[in-house]
Amino acid sequence: MGYTTMHDMHEKLIAPSILAGDFARLGAEAARMERCGADWLHLDVMDGVFVPNLTFGPPVIAALRPHTSLFFDVHLMIQRPERYLDEFLAAGADGLTLHREACDEAGLRQTLRKIRAAGKRAALSVKPGTPGEALFPWLEELDMVLVMTVEPGFGGQAFLEGMLPKIGALRTEIARRAPGIRIQVDGGISAETIALAGLAGADCFVAGSAVFRAEDPAEAIRRLRNEADRSPWEAPETESPPPKTG
Repeated sequence: MGYTTMHDMHEKLIAPSILAGDFARLGAEAARMERCGADWLHLDVMDGVFVPNLTFGPPVIAALRPHTSLFFDVHLMIQRPERYLDEFLAAGADGLTLHREACDEAGLRQTLRKIRAAGKRAALSVKPGTPGEALFPWLEELDMVLVMTVEPGFGGQAFLEGMLPKIGALRTEIARRAPGIRIQVDGGISAETIALAGLAGADCFVAGSAVFRAEDPAEAIRRLRNEADRSPWEAPETESPPPKTG
């Protein structure tokens, strides 16, 4: 696929989460996802503080980088991610997603701008309990927003349909203010739930178990893409102004 940069907002992307892969052979798993037709590779970084789990950091990402040309979509579920920004950039991250709940407002804008100045994609995420409106003030600094459709920290959770209105509210605001921004969803994405998220306005889908644990991951990715493509977002209707008289 090569490095993926900007896309039309209507092109749906599938980003398998390597958190669901075989940790004893991560390089081979990354290469396998590229062969199977993935658009991005999603890399979940957890610190055991912001979320109750530990995964990996920049050294593992750097070790994976030679094994695939896929876009590295790095999701930082860590407190004060700005402390490690240079290390993740040097490791080969192509896009970095920070959590609004994990960042001090004072330094957040500077951190997002630093990511983009390095030629990478900047994204901001919110947990299920945080309203989508928390992202509105930051849209002009972003290439993508991520709506968590499970509580972050562990894979294999069920999709939270209650997040659909949040996705819709963000897509409506993005269409009004910054149409190029993507909406990514992460958590419980399957062939059954991806259509719901797509109808709500998402166009980038993180899928873990649905891809890595499928008998045929390439077919699983094709099916996810087909289901997403059948679910185009449409802007909500607005009331027309009353006709002029006289």
